[in-house]
Amino acid sequence: MEDDIAALVVDNGSGILKVGFAGDYAPCAVFPSIVGRPRHQGVMVEMCQKDSFVGNKALSKRSILTLKSPIERGIITDWDDMEKIWHHIFLNELRVAPEEHPVLLTETPLNPKSNRERTTQIMFETFSSPAMYLAIQAVLSLYASGCVTGTVIDSGDGVSHTCDVDIRKDLFANIVLSGGNTMFPGIADRMRKEITALAPSTMKIKITYPPERKYSVWIGGSVLASLTTFQHMLISRQEYNESGPAIVHHKCF
Repeated sequence: MEDDIAALVVDNGSGILKVGFAGDYAPCAVFPSIVGRPRHQGVMVEMCQKDSFVGNKALSKRSILTLKSPIERGIITDWDDMEKIWHHIFLNELRVAPEEHPVLLTETPLNPKSNRERTTQIMFETFSSPAMYLAIQAVLSLYASGCVTGTVIDSGDGVSHTCDVDIRKDLFANIVLSGGNTMFPGIADRMRKEITALAPSTMKIKITYPPERKYSVWIGGSVLASLTTFQHMLISRQEYNESGPAIVHHKCF
């Protein structure tokens, strides 16, 4: 694997996927995380026998397709459809050979161990990735805002995450809003008002809400994957061959 080959950054959102290349300022493709199949078998003849459609193509044919997302509340629940989406990303959206690029994929906090291992297995065995890394979405949002410590309120389609109640008092001074649901007008002011009412009067409160926060997770992934130190964080094919899918728990945490 050459160091000058850009890593692929794939933010697996429940509603919207953001994909692109490490080092870029914004994703080069954004599309709904859905797979559509014909409601009636006869329709397949008119569709050149294609049994499924992904993303915007599926959305444009929603009148004759049954649409489904393989990601529910941030957790992958349908691996066959998820593979279809990843295949679509590599071949149609990014137009790359997945075996030539390392890939960073995002995951939800508390992602089941079995899911982490399955993702790792698919990347290496199905797509022949040379190296891969799994990164927690909320942590990437911090990186996108230039922070390494803070409270992340990441709110997207069907899922919202915050940190543990026990440590919030130490993180009032750096609250970061992230995700599509935080784009509603006035949400930062409302958040500040509500938190101020709950926090001790001596507590400093600071809320960061970058204008591009809808893509904060992806941007954080782009930043991380463009660092020289990222090469040492990646799970290499050799490490996977030696340790199997469980290596993800030792290198991605």
